[in-house]
Amino acid sequence: MKHIKFILLSIIIVSINSCSVYNFTGTGKIDAETFQVGFFQNNAELIEPGIDRTFTLELQDLIQNQTNLNLVKNGADLTYEGEIVDYRISPMTATADQRAAQNRLTIRVNVRFTNKKKEADDFEKPFTFFYDYPAEQQLTGATLNSALKEIFERITQDIFNESLAKW
Repeated sequence: MKHIKFILLSIIIVSINSCSVYNFTGTGKIDAETFQVGFFQNNAELIEPGIDRTFTLELQDLIQNQTNLNLVKNGADLTYEGEIVDYRISPMTATADQRAAQNRLTIRVNVRFTNKKKEADDFEKPFTFFYDYPAEQQLTGATLNSALKEIFERITQDIFNESLAKW
């Protein structure tokens, strides 16, 4: 009976200790207190006005919502910088009479991440995602908003995972 109590107590202690490092965003323990996101300028050949500001704000919001880090303007422990390097619309599928049936918007963002407290985590890397839409629709209004929302959600989550979650 003593052995069973000892085993149960050991399991409970190990379970409690192992859960203390994990949180619901999957980041584990972050050895930083502040972060900053520089303005991601749109350097793509095809320019869509306003996406640079939208992307920058989306990345800031994601990090603020999924961590307890404080956003600062300079001197941060974690720094995100970069630029939008590609904004491209291309036909994806064709109909029998050689017309585009579906188009794809692809956005690529180059990111430089710097961690002052752990330089081994620093990286510079491109992140890309796309949105397919029917060729008969124009990429304006609601279609453009849906495309940007989906693409930016995926790219910002990929950046977050690469820099903090280590997935």
